[in-house]
Amino acid sequence: MAGTAQNIGFMLTEQFSMIAFTAAIEPLRLANRVTGKTLYQWQLHSADGVTAEASNGVQVKVDRAFKDASAMDAVVVCSGVEVKRIDHRALITVLRRLTRSGAAAGAVCTGAYVLAKAGLLEGYRSTIHWENRPGMQVDFPDLEIGEDLFEIDRDRFTCAGGVAAADMMLSLIKRDHGDPVSKAITDQLIHHRIRDAGERQRIDLRTRLGVSHPKLLRVVSLMEQTIDHPLTMSQFAKSVGLSNRQLERLFWKHLGHPPSRHYLKLRLDHACQLLRHTAIPVLEVAVACGFNSASYFSQSYTEFFGHSPSVERKGAAVAA
Repeated sequence: MAGTAQNIGFMLTEQFSMIAFTAAIEPLRLANRVTGKTLYQWQLHSADGVTAEASNGVQVKVDRAFKDASAMDAVVVCSGVEVKRIDHRALITVLRRLTRSGAAAGAVCTGAYVLAKAGLLEGYRSTIHWENRPGMQVDFPDLEIGEDLFEIDRDRFTCAGGVAAADMMLSLIKRDHGDPVSKAITDQLIHHRIRDAGERQRIDLRTRLGVSHPKLLRVVSLMEQTIDHPLTMSQFAKSVGLSNRQLERLFWKHLGHPPSRHYLKLRLDHACQLLRHTAIPVLEVAVACGFNSASYFSQSYTEFFGHSPSVERKGAAVAA
C-alpha cells in the first residue's frame, strides 16, 4: 500500500476509552509527519454525528454520523467499559455495509465486542481487554478470543485497549510502510519499542503482588488457575513443599493476609467480572467460581463487596 493514502474511519461509541483512541490515532498522524507524506487520512464518527463523550467525560467533535459513513479502507471501533449498555444496531449495520465493500475492520479496547455482535469476527482470531474476555467468551463461545496484547488476522485487527492500541497500529504501519517508518514513529512517541502481539496484557505476578518469594508466587499462580475447582490449603502447601502453618506465615509476611483470604478474593473478583460482563445466571456464576452453595456464595460476596450478587447484576444491567 506504499504511496497510497489509506482512509480510516474511527467509530466512537459513547463512553469510549480515550487512551485507546488516542493511542490508535497518534501513530497515524506521526506516520504522515515523519515521512512528509499523507500516508493516512481519517474521519471520526459517532451515533449523532456531532460529538462522542469518552469515559473520562471529554467531548470529542466528530465529522459525521455512523449512518453517513462512506467507503473507506479500514474502520476502527473504539468503545469502553459501557460497551454492553449501548444499543449498537445502527453501528453494526454500517460495519456490515463497509466490510462488504472491502473495508478492513479493527477495534480497540472493547470494540471487539461490537465486531463480534456484527458477526465480523467469525473465523478470525481476536483479543479484548483481559477484564472483558470471560464475558465475551461466554457470549460468543465459538469465537477464538485470545489473551494476546493485540491480534492481526488478515483484514481484522483487535487489541486489548490502553496503550496496546499504539503497538497494534505501529505493527500495521510497519507492515504497510516498513520498519524505518515504524521505528521513527516509536521514537517520536518515546515508546522505546513496539511490543509483540503475543506479549501478556497484564503485568507479571511478581510485579503485581510486589513480592519475589518463588513459593508464594507459585501458590498464587496455582490459585489463579483453579478458580472454578478450588484446591484446599493443604494441597497448595504440599505443591510447594510447605506445611500449612508455613504457608500461612508466608502469606501473612508478604501479603498481610492468610492464603484462604487471598484465594477467596480471587474467586469473588472473578465472580464480579462475570456478573458485570455476562448474562449467565447467578447460580452458574457461583459454580464457575468454585462455590457449590448459592447461599454461601451470596453470603461471601455480600461480606466482601458490601452488596449481594443480585445487586451487582442489577447495577450492571442499568440502561442495557
